[in-house]
Amino acid sequence: MTPRRKALIGAAVAVIAALGLAGCSSADNGSGASQPTSSAKASAVTIHDAFGDTVIASKPKRVVTLGWGSTEAALAIGVDPVAMPFQAYAGDKDGVLPWIKDYVAKNKLEMPKVLPNTTDDPPYEAIAAAKPDLILAPYSGLTQKQDQLLKAIAPTVAYPDQPWATPWKDIISISGTALFEPAKATKVLDGIETQIKDAAAAHPEFKGKSIAEVWASPQEFDVYKKEDPRVQFALDLGFTSAPSVDQLANGDQTFYYALSTEKVDQLTSDVLVSYGDTDASQQAFLTSSYGSGMSQVKAGAVAQLTGPAFISAVSPPTALSLSWGLKDYVAALSKAAKAAG
Repeated sequence: MTPRRKALIGAAVAVIAALGLAGCSSADNGSGASQPTSSAKASAVTIHDAFGDTVIASKPKRVVTLGWGSTEAALAIGVDPVAMPFQAYAGDKDGVLPWIKDYVAKNKLEMPKVLPNTTDDPPYEAIAAAKPDLILAPYSGLTQKQDQLLKAIAPTVAYPDQPWATPWKDIISISGTALFEPAKATKVLDGIETQIKDAAAAHPEFKGKSIAEVWASPQEFDVYKKEDPRVQFALDLGFTSAPSVDQLANGDQTFYYALSTEKVDQLTSDVLVSYGDTDASQQAFLTSSYGSGMSQVKAGAVAQLTGPAFISAVSPPTALSLSWGLKDYVAALSKAAKAAG
């Protein structure tokens, strides 16, 4: 399973050798920043991301979204993107996520054009054809070269620090700043945070319990780091990150690491969250020689999150997906937390 799939991002991209396009570029110093910063000078906004400063001269009218969560953030803020990424994981045959499809229909909006489903680089020609004045990708895996090529098309906002690791709240706030709608972004965040606080208050069994989150199958066992947005979501509900998650980390990837089956039983926590595409893969893990030996499995303290749509809705949540999957997510966590005692 690739990092993009683990990030639950459907794909981007065809390799285009050269772009004879002139556009707005930004300073590129290759340095990261833990938090985005913005400042207004007259009508302009400046956003600092991992690749430097991006100046957005005026309120964008034609927005292309890339990666995960930016489409939902824009829609919730009141901006209908002209183009959005094809989501192979959890999307329908057209690459559209169910909560986006529902929101567009409910609000009688025009469905954004879906970009080509590619695998390695953003579909530069299709993006350019959409004539964007902003490319929004705060939760993505853009490389420095890709960012430079996109900036030749339009001002591009990437992630603030590490790829595939932007906290879900920051995806919304960064989008609000880039779209010149910070107040609307704050309103969206307030609504989501109210839902989360209400869920946490209704489930005191979450408070203080340690949690570890994994993608487990007979073929692989990957642990999500505490910095990963889906883990941060569980922490928002009152859980704490299990110390073993940090203790076993080995430098793999930004947001997860592979753990050998010989060490799986060392990943201890009160609650284990297990992600899987199918019930069969989940059951195969639980009954495997290494899975069945885990303390959480023995205690029945495993929250199984199964199926592309459900997993995508809550890992991490987006501006539109949270209410779509929150009820089932909380129910799975509650059952596991109660089993943990």
